[in-house]
Amino acid sequence: MIEFAFFWDWASFAVRWLHVITAIAWIGSSFYFIALDLGLRPSTDRRSGITGEEWQVHGGGFYFIQKYGIAPNRMPHDLTWFKWESYSTWLSGAALLALVYWGGAELYLIDAAKVEFAAWQAIAISAGSLTVGWIVYNTLCKSGLAERPTTLLLLLFGLLVVMGWGYNQIFTGRAVMLHLGAFTATIMTANVFFIIMPNQRIVVKDLQEGRTPDGIYGKIAKLRSTHNNYLTLPVVFLMLSNHAPQIFATQYNWLIAALVFLMGVTIRHFFNTHHARKGNLWWTWAVTAALFAAIMVLSSAGAPEYEDLEAAEARPFTPAEQVFAGLAEFEEVTYLVQGRCAMCHAREPGYDGIHTAPKGILLETPQEIAGAARQIWMQAARTSAMPPANVSWMEPGERALIDAWYRAGRG
Repeated sequence: MIEFAFFWDWASFAVRWLHVITAIAWIGSSFYFIALDLGLRPSTDRRSGITGEEWQVHGGGFYFIQKYGIAPNRMPHDLTWFKWESYSTWLSGAALLALVYWGGAELYLIDAAKVEFAAWQAIAISAGSLTVGWIVYNTLCKSGLAERPTTLLLLLFGLLVVMGWGYNQIFTGRAVMLHLGAFTATIMTANVFFIIMPNQRIVVKDLQEGRTPDGIYGKIAKLRSTHNNYLTLPVVFLMLSNHAPQIFATQYNWLIAALVFLMGVTIRHFFNTHHARKGNLWWTWAVTAALFAAIMVLSSAGAPEYEDLEAAEARPFTPAEQVFAGLAEFEEVTYLVQGRCAMCHAREPGYDGIHTAPKGILLETPQEIAGAARQIWMQAARTSAMPPANVSWMEPGERALIDAWYRAGRG
């Protein structure tokens, strides 16, 4: 059981690494093609169908790129498709969600202070909620609002705000931000899978069978691709937020997420306008800075309100906590963790420069220490990650005590 836990963490790390790599590939190609499309100049080639061209230089070579308004007259022999970057990012992200948040539902997903779910119930809500965004968004896109893109984006923004608020009513703060990112990423990948790629296949099939493709398919795909472009930066922010308790461990985390989506719009609007050679809208950076300042204010105003320490100490042990609390080493481990770790992992941290318990983990009471047994073991016994730089001088024998305690609890 012990080694399984260790390899489970390695599996999570490997999938996280894969997720980052595939996300870089997807974001890179997406940003490149949006910038390329916006920066195309009128074609000097009078052949029918070419609407724009661009000379580029990179890596010591020159490239000449031409874009057909709808499609070339015949199907090219070599055609590169861009789809697996998106699919791999979503699939690896879904695997990571399952490994970390479903596999550790009681620790990372369920907030018993909000709603007392069984693990399977929380997992079912987690998985089912990801499809809601795509269904609503796709319905809106097909309702005629595609001709009113600003209205469509405002409605999408409203949907994201409502989902952020909803997640915050049931899940941990960390899970709120992560799920809102996954919710948005699902919309983006579904755009690729259900709209962009099928439309491109229709155009390809028309070329192969000698028909003139209809330009509507490219127009629809371009709209969805543009939406993905504006959603990318907020998704990256949300995925990284689980490393920052000042973002997720606050009652206003859903409002912070809403402002992050607006920041994504202002930043991308600057670059998209710049690539289209329509000037540099420097005011967008002032708006972005103001939004970020508002996020900092919300973070401070919404600092976590922990239960009173005396009440926390009086709380009975849960069955999961009791397993570790009933062991012979527990009293020594409690004294050790309170002395070596609780200076930071406290309701009011006493270590200089620490204002909030790292990752929202409290280690002041026996109940909290028993509940965080696996994390304590992984960070301070199986590895020496904690305390950072061993600032509280945890001795090898103390780490061995934690190891023996955890092993005894796992049987």
